[in-house]
Amino acid sequence: MRIDLLHYSVPPVVGGVESVLAQHASLMADAGHAVRALAGRGEQFDKRVQLIPVPLVDSRHPEILKIKSSLDQGHIPLEFEGTVRALYEVLNEITAGTEILIAHNVCSLNKNLPLTAALFQLSQERGAPHLILWHHDLAWTTPRYRSELHNGRPWELLRMDWPGTTQVVVSELRRQELVDLMRVTPERIIVVPNGLDLARFLKLEDHSVGLVKELELLRADPLLLLPVRITPRKNIELALRIVADLRGDFPNIKLVVTGPLGPHNPDNIRYFERLLSLRQELGLIGTVHFLAEYISEYLPDRIIADFYRLADALLLPSREEGFGIPLLEAGLAGIPIFCSDIPPLRELAGDHALYFSADSRPEDVADQIGRLLKSSPTYAMRVRVRSQYSWEQVYRERIEPVLQIGSRSN
Repeated sequence: MRIDLLHYSVPPVVGGVESVLAQHASLMADAGHAVRALAGRGEQFDKRVQLIPVPLVDSRHPEILKIKSSLDQGHIPLEFEGTVRALYEVLNEITAGTEILIAHNVCSLNKNLPLTAALFQLSQERGAPHLILWHHDLAWTTPRYRSELHNGRPWELLRMDWPGTTQVVVSELRRQELVDLMRVTPERIIVVPNGLDLARFLKLEDHSVGLVKELELLRADPLLLLPVRITPRKNIELALRIVADLRGDFPNIKLVVTGPLGPHNPDNIRYFERLLSLRQELGLIGTVHFLAEYISEYLPDRIIADFYRLADALLLPSREEGFGIPLLEAGLAGIPIFCSDIPPLRELAGDHALYFSADSRPEDVADQIGRLLKSSPTYAMRVRVRSQYSWEQVYRERIEPVLQIGSRSN
């Protein structure tokens, strides 16, 4: 499908809408669509997304600023209609063959009303691309814009339900505001929230991103981290039994064991085989992940650090430790520590960890972990963002269905 995205400017111009538009464009390109950006200012931000410069689209174009100055006073200047016509003609030519045109904010703000009027005219033409009005902000509900708005056109276009278009807002608040402005039913307005590029925000390495996707770790609730080599003294079997007990209250729980097999004892191979058998016996395939099954070497520190940024808690049931570096790493990462009560670990963490015996009943430790997580709003918000607001999730569940609506309208 050929899709054009329109805004006053695109990156590297800094702005929330610019950032969202660029993310949308890249996601659409990822999905195989032919995507272009139409803007008055900016540069090509993705080699797959062609930038089409349209100077009069810029809200800071001198001619647009001059017209806006009169419009803000309630006067329609003589240049208005000619500029509308010029914009209509260039947009009509550029979008010939385009199936969907997505206009970000330009039909809800009064920054460039000639552009708004030209888009309205274009949207009503037979054979024009289906227009999706993507509203981040609404001039008519924002006090700082109120003195610049007046009755009649072109100002009324900003609160009018345009026939034959799709209306999208970024939050339930915006939907209710638009419902009140346009006097339409809530079903007329589609809510598509913004998201986060989790890999970029968390500065994840490419290798980490691949593992996160393959193991579906963003769906984890919670994600527990056990960053140890696979050797009997790490007591990994207790961690598996704890996870099995937690799964009753946390059906989407995942545990990641990051280390390879201990290199100095051939018995470690047999220990790993016993762990794999226990995982199967407990029904934890797909829940407990040993990275040793995916990579043979020891992961570098920068990859381990990525898993600390993703994890919700450290689980360390070791029977023996000489020191306990994972506690320091978890402390710096700001995640809760659940560990065995042995002298080196207590020396490191003091009162800042939750301890259990290495011979504890798994259900007792699971209860301890469950109570802390259920009472933590920080944990709840982490899971909410990770599972619902990654851009990939938003695109798959919210944006793609909107595009399908647009494609059926052509």
